[in-house]
Amino acid sequence: MKIYRDPAALSGIKEPVLTLGNFDGLHLGHLKIIRGVAARARKLGVSSVVYTFDPHPLKVVAPHKSPPLLIDMEDKVRLIEAAGVDCLIFASFTREFAAKHPRQFVEEAIVPLSVKEVWVGHDFRFGSGKAGTVEHLKELGEEFGFRVVVIGAYRKGGHIVSSSRIRTLIAEGKVGEAAGLLGRRYSVKGVVVKGANIGKGIGFPTANLKVESELVPAGGVYAAWAVVGPKRFPAVLNIGRAPTFGGKETSVEVHLLDFDSDLYGERMEVHFIRRLRSEKKFRSGADLAAQIRKDTERARKIFSKAAP
Repeated sequence: MKIYRDPAALSGIKEPVLTLGNFDGLHLGHLKIIRGVAARARKLGVSSVVYTFDPHPLKVVAPHKSPPLLIDMEDKVRLIEAAGVDCLIFASFTREFAAKHPRQFVEEAIVPLSVKEVWVGHDFRFGSGKAGTVEHLKELGEEFGFRVVVIGAYRKGGHIVSSSRIRTLIAEGKVGEAAGLLGRRYSVKGVVVKGANIGKGIGFPTANLKVESELVPAGGVYAAWAVVGPKRFPAVLNIGRAPTFGGKETSVEVHLLDFDSDLYGERMEVHFIRRLRSEKKFRSGADLAAQIRKDTERARKIFSKAAP
């Protein structure tokens, strides 16, 4: 897959099939559109193009309203490429870009690419103040000679799959439900840093993860896969303030099962499988250790059934 920062660089590509949007999360609804574009382009013998924005538009026009992102740039590229797309455009989103009238946006962003078809979701909006609607895009398509394909809402379990719903589920600790809408497990990334060594003191050494991802699940204890370099480990992790020991700051502590090595400075990605329980204050470290043993045994049963 070829990646472009300057959309004008695609001007030599003949009549591609294109989709555009923010695609935060790359959830099942997004992937339905993107895979459809890739398949349609292959059928027509042309290139498939995903046109997205960097940074997320809300981070520019309303940073105080911008929700935490569900996916970073690295994973967005990887998942779009895996969907079979030929070209990916990261258009630089600025205040000047945001101010474009819907017609101006189409004339400057879409028309120069000589697109054959533009695929969008049912709720797609574009241009200054999101004034452009799907119907408006169809009218412009008729004028400028491209076909607009509108993909209906993707539903699962009676609900429309959306980034906002997925964010709500993760914020509530419902990582299993979120995975069902994402089409993969939600994960966070970070670097292992020195902690208070509380876990080691009660027989369960943990890696203190300095999280770089924007959205961390609700506090509590989770079963998860921890990935360090090429290796994947079953793990039990706690998100919280260690109330048993009077902690005040939220931390992410990852206990890798059957593993005892120094991970300081290593990058780690944690893929959440299931929330085991909420965080609670115990009377003593011994009581906490007894509970962690129970958590670990419960997690082992989950890992025996959960694919890596």
